[in-house]
Amino acid sequence: MAHIPDGVLSVPVLAGGFVVAGGLVAVSLRRLDERTIPRAAILSAAFFVTSLVAVPVGPSSVHLLLSGLMGLMIGRLAAPAVLVGLLLQAVLFGFGGLTTLGVNTANIALPGILFGALFAPAVLRAEAGRAGLLAGICAALSVAGTGLLVALALALSSSDYVPSARILLVTYLPLMAGEALITGFAVSFLKRVKPDALAGVAP
Repeated sequence: MAHIPDGVLSVPVLAGGFVVAGGLVAVSLRRLDERTIPRAAILSAAFFVTSLVAVPVGPSSVHLLLSGLMGLMIGRLAAPAVLVGLLLQAVLFGFGGLTTLGVNTANIALPGILFGALFAPAVLRAEAGRAGLLAGICAALSVAGTGLLVALALALSSSDYVPSARILLVTYLPLMAGEALITGFAVSFLKRVKPDALAGVAP
């Protein structure tokens, strides 16, 4: 459950989410230009589509985030890419919520941006196989980061959510594996056929 719905979080947590997400988007948009717009748009569309497909896991459900891949390919532009995807999902399908838009954007985009910045230099230097392995680790850590932020948002909103937050973290384990495989394969493939797709993604 990376998409926290309306009516769950406390007002201070919602406000903090909008502040963090707003700051990320404002800083990120400075890098938006004719070269980066198509790449950001494609990844935003991919995020929009894949995150609509939720797989039940225990008492919750999970879906692909692609945050690690976005962090590696578009860096800070992952923030507006995620924001657009979440906004369209909330408006068109009622998926997630409008009041939680800031929290959900920060929870998904921030780990991808941070771990993408950490792993991008090594991924750019590595050959295809090793780049795929590093990208997979980046994706798994990004998902873990999102899980921790979701749990934190719930726990800060109410102590009643703490047991649920702990269970929620467990549901992210299979998602970490799935994201690692998909992102690792994608990056390894790109390194072989179009290495410039990963060039210039420093934070």
